[in-house]
Amino acid sequence: MKMMRLAAGIAATLAVAAPVMAENLHFPMLSYRTGAYAPGGIPFADGYQDYLTLLNERDGGIGGVPIRISECETAYNTERGVECYESIRGDNPLVIQPLSTGITYQLIPRVTEDGIPLHTMGYGRTSAMEGDVFPWVFNYPANYWDGASVAINYLLGENDGSLQDKKITLLYHNSAYGREPIRTLEALAETYGFNFNPIAVDHPGQEQGSQWLQIRRERPDYVLMWGWGVMNAVAIQEAANIRFPMENFIGIWWSGSENDVRPVGAGADGYTALTLHGTGTDYPVYADMQRYVIDAGLAAGAGDQVGSVLYSRGMYAAMLAAEAARTAQQIHGVAEITPAMMRDGMEALTITEERMAELGLPNFGPAFSVSCENHGGPGQAMVQRWDASADRWNLISDWIQSDRELVGRLAAEDAAAYAAENNIQPACN
Repeated sequence: MKMMRLAAGIAATLAVAAPVMAENLHFPMLSYRTGAYAPGGIPFADGYQDYLTLLNERDGGIGGVPIRISECETAYNTERGVECYESIRGDNPLVIQPLSTGITYQLIPRVTEDGIPLHTMGYGRTSAMEGDVFPWVFNYPANYWDGASVAINYLLGENDGSLQDKKITLLYHNSAYGREPIRTLEALAETYGFNFNPIAVDHPGQEQGSQWLQIRRERPDYVLMWGWGVMNAVAIQEAANIRFPMENFIGIWWSGSENDVRPVGAGADGYTALTLHGTGTDYPVYADMQRYVIDAGLAAGAGDQVGSVLYSRGMYAAMLAAEAARTAQQIHGVAEITPAMMRDGMEALTITEERMAELGLPNFGPAFSVSCENHGGPGQAMVQRWDASADRWNLISDWIQSDRELVGRLAAEDAAAYAAENNIQPACN
C-alpha cells in the first residue's frame, strides 16, 4: 500500500501510527441531469462537482489526499436512487447526498446498517435533526419544518405580528418532499390563527389548471410553494395569469432558482422565495473557480449555471462536505479517512464566519455547529425577491430564525416514534 499522505496540521507521529484507509477520498454524486427535474438537478450537480474539482486542482485534494468524484443518474426516481446507492456503498463513499426526500427515506435504514453518512442539506426527513436517533443522518443547516416556520415568521413581520384570520395556501408537490411541511404549518395555524389549506400537485407538475382555479376562487392572502423542477415555473406562470400578487407568493428554497422564474419573463417580477445562502459570483472563491476549473476546461457543465442559486447550493454542499472531511482528519489523526471517521467529522463540524471568509465565501451562509444531539444546524433562512428587469435575485431580509422550540418538539416526537418502531436506543449520552 502507498505511504499515507499527511493532512496539514496533523502530527506526523499520529499519522504514521494509523493504518492506511484509502488512496483517495470518494465523494459520490446521486444526480439527475435528465427528466422533469433536470432544471434543478443540473446546476446543483455542476456546483457540487466544480467545487471538489477546485480543491483537487488548487489544493491537491483535502489534507493532501486527492478527491475522487463519481456520479450516478437517478432521474429523481426513488428506485433508481436506491440502485445507485447499492452500486457505490462498497466503494468507501464518505457521504451520500441523494438530493431527493423520497430517496432519503429509503436510504436512512440502509446507511445506518452500512455505517455511511447521509447528508440531506435542506431536505429529507426533518426529524433526522435528532442525532441521538439518526446518528448517520445530517440535514444541517436547516430543514423543511424550519422553512415553514421561517416563512410564517417572515409573514408575521409583514403583518405587524398578526396573521389572525389570514388565508394561507400551501401548493405542494404530491410526494414525501411536498408533504413534509404540512404538520408544522398546521401547528403554526393553531398558534397564530390563520386559515391553512394545502393543495397538492401531482408529478411532474405540468398540469395545474384546477389548482389555480381553486386558488383564484378562494383568494388566499398568501400562497406558499413546496415545488421542484418544472412544477415551479408552471406555478409561477399560472399565478401571473390570474394576477396573483407575486410578493405574496413565497417558495421554499427549492422553489427559488433562476430556472423557475426566467421562463415566465416579466410576469415573475416580485416572486419571493427562501434561501439557505447567498447567490451570485461576488465571492472570492469564484476567482479561483474561474482560474482552476472553468478556464482550465474542467467544469462539470456548460458554464451557464455558474453563480446561479442552485449552482451555489451544490457548491455549498460540497464545501460543507469538504470541511467535515477536514474535521475528521483532524479528529482521527489520519488523512485517508473512512466513512465512519467522516461521520465523526460531520458531527463535530463547526462553521465560523472567519472560516467562511478563509474559504472565499464571506457572509455566504450562517455560522453554526453540529453536535450529537443536533444534526440540523441553526434552522435559519433568508428571503429573496426576483427582479425581472435586472434578471437577478435580491435579498430582502437578514437571517430569520425558525421557531426551534416548536420544530424541536415536533422532531423529537417523530424521532421517538421512529425509534420505538425500529427498536433504536438513543446514541447521545
